[in-house]
Amino acid sequence: MTKTISNMKAMVILAAVAVATTLSSFSAKKGGEGFEIFLNSKLVLQQFGNQMNNVKSIELDKRFLNDQLVIKYHHCGQVGKDRSITIKDAQNKVLKEWKYANTSTASLASDAAMSCKVKDILSLQTGKLNLYYSSAELPKGRLLATLVVTGAK
Repeated sequence: MTKTISNMKAMVILAAVAVATTLSSFSAKKGGEGFEIFLNSKLVLQQFGNQMNNVKSIELDKRFLNDQLVIKYHHCGQVGKDRSITIKDAQNKVLKEWKYANTSTASLASDAAMSCKVKDILSLQTGKLNLYYSSAELPKGRLLATLVVTGAK
């Protein structure tokens, strides 16, 4: 009888471990590093993980004059602190920088989105401009995209 109870206890423990392992494989894990760029509410670029090493281009011209460029940067599912977006020219000279307030939410809520007016970017210069993101977590910054600006000013 004692042996039967011991065997039953062992089977219950094994079943519990199996269930816990299975359930943990379905639990939501925090996301990796990545970003999304929108023109107004339209997603124009999204990159995560290793994709971020391949810099893509976004074309901007007078058609987008009244639009907003919106950037959401993900630090493993968290919002960065001391965030900024910077536009640099081909010689790495800073043309414009926007700084964003720290958000009280830990996850990527709507108040974590960073936006700037396309009109402000178009007023800088024509040609290829580099869009950088930086934060306390990424102080050296990361090149997100090349902005191909035509018909500016």
